[in-house]
Amino acid sequence: MNSTVIHGKVLKYGDNINTDIISPPQYMELSVADAAKYTLSSLDPEFAGRVRPGDILVAGVNFGSGSSRETSPLTLRYLGVGAIVAKFFARIFYRNAINIGLPVVECRDVDRIHADDIIEIDLEQGRITNTTSGETYECSTIPAHILELIRDGGLVAHLKKHSAELLKSSG
Repeated sequence: MNSTVIHGKVLKYGDNINTDIISPPQYMELSVADAAKYTLSSLDPEFAGRVRPGDILVAGVNFGSGSSRETSPLTLRYLGVGAIVAKFFARIFYRNAINIGLPVVECRDVDRIHADDIIEIDLEQGRITNTTSGETYECSTIPAHILELIRDGGLVAHLKKHSAELLKSSG
């Protein structure tokens, strides 16, 4: 992610989508690439084949509740989901998504966003513009230090990048 604005087509889902729905546990032992084929399959059997890089997943309340495993955000990122917008997230899922470099924002107006709408999320300003309807909604902002982590590709990549920079400057 190079910009603080994400633009994409909406894939819309409802409330209480837990980690077992996102990433079915019977596929946990597979590689992320193989497990990704089953992402959201109990809710939308066509999801993995339909999602395109940059699409934005929009959901209701309590997105990502359930287990603490990272498989759920990993499979979504692997499939190319550009960001997730929800009324609110389960905290562990939220942090796991940030840790792997997948932007997530909360927005109380998700009911006004529809499947196939095109939206733009300004992560710094905390604003979603629905270019399909012309509406604008407030959303949570992502602080600059977290944006840097997301831009770097997640926590591990961020730490590798900055430890390498520290080693060079102390060398």
